[in-house]
Amino acid sequence: MRLILAIFLPWVQFFTIGRPIAGIICLILQLTIIGWLPAAIWSVYALSQYKTDQKIQQALRK
Repeated sequence: MRLILAIFLPWVQFFTIGRPIAGIICLILQLTIIGWLPAAIWSVYALSQYKTDQKIQQALRK
């Protein structure tokens, strides 16, 4: 679900992973048609980093 958000509404995805400032910056970038693609790529990258951080935290708890 978050991957779909990251592609179509990149700025919303940042709010779901707890990065509101990045979400605002991404929204400003997304307001331009040219900035849509970099915003989507940035959002997908941030989502992958978020998932990696969660896996690391889960491994450290065990």
